[in-house]
Amino acid sequence: MRRIIIIGYMGAGKTTVGRALAKETGMQFYDLDWYIEARMHKTVPQLFAERGEDGFRRVESNMLHEAAEFEDVIISSGGGTPCFFDNMEYMNAQGDTVYLKASPDVLCAHLKMGKVKRPLLEGKSEEELRSFVASQLEQREPYYMKAKHVLDVNLLDNYEKVHNSVERLREMLSL
Repeated sequence: MRRIIIIGYMGAGKTTVGRALAKETGMQFYDLDWYIEARMHKTVPQLFAERGEDGFRRVESNMLHEAAEFEDVIISSGGGTPCFFDNMEYMNAQGDTVYLKASPDVLCAHLKMGKVKRPLLEGKSEEELRSFVASQLEQREPYYMKAKHVLDVNLLDNYEKVHNSVERLREMLSL
């Protein structure tokens, strides 16, 4: 029985790496945001709008506790998940936690390339985006660094590099 929980800032590649790792290991993969949306029958932005951040974070924590009880799973958490309640301590108690670490510049490049709309980033200029990401990353890094493992993903911009990161992760986790 194995649980791997991938954490990191939005745009770090949690879903990409988690899905690739699951495919190679045969483990189930859950993106926590997708899991929340499926269980609540609403999108994350809708939940934020209806309940505010505090209400959303309570739902997120409850869904984390539910999903992290599954066996032989890989879970990619939301970027803020580790920073609220006792979520980081809980994730560490449930299994192997992996922080996908990237610089603000790399995260901004990934976020600009990404297809996912992120309400927190809408309408920001390139400089505002970099400043926002750097500021949030500085606040969140102390939580992220509590992970049992840290994987540098500053070079995660093509399939081969994703594959190499997954191989490094498999070695790190003895999978």
